[in-house]
Amino acid sequence: MKYELIVFDWDGTLVDSTGRIVDSMQRAAGEVGLASISDFAVQNIIGLGLPEALETLWPGIDGEQRQRMTEVYARFFVADSEVSMAFFAGADALLQNLTASGRQLAVATGKSRRGLDRMLDEHGVRHWFAATRCADETESKPAPRMLNELLQQLSVPAERALMIGDTSYDLDMAANAGVDAIAMTHGAHDESILRRHGPVAICHNLTELQHWIKNYG
Repeated sequence: MKYELIVFDWDGTLVDSTGRIVDSMQRAAGEVGLASISDFAVQNIIGLGLPEALETLWPGIDGEQRQRMTEVYARFFVADSEVSMAFFAGADALLQNLTASGRQLAVATGKSRRGLDRMLDEHGVRHWFAATRCADETESKPAPRMLNELLQQLSVPAERALMIGDTSYDLDMAANAGVDAIAMTHGAHDESILRRHGPVAICHNLTELQHWIKNYG
């Protein structure tokens, strides 16, 4: 077993939430009165912490607008968006099989702690993960801090860990921490973008990921 720790991104990696994020961000921006942006622009900030995402989409956004966007976006994402959101096919089997193989699992996400905890509890999956880190309690991707904190907490050296993510931010964070990474193409960033950020493999679904880890990890 090469990798004893598997660290997952959340949105776009385990959960098919890209559409919900884009819809919620667009509708929140309209309500707050921020300038119109493309769906593609929103999709490409997925993975960042929300403050970093807002600054990227609307450079110079002031503190009042940032606070208002944080509140309105959260409302749409949790309750008011009509775009469906669910775990990708094969997620339950993947988490169960990886745990049964003796590996530890963790989450490193751009979500807030409140947002991740809500989803872990609503979907009853908290027990699969030995540790989790969120952008609002550490440093946003692509900085390596949240991944380094997980390695330290779980006493796992970087060469024994594997990061799974769907964005360039996930892959760059892993590289910055000296951790191997696998890119998932079913999320926010295009495969052509992901290939440029040095993953050890590219997988198109969670079943393919499970097979790769079984054979090579």
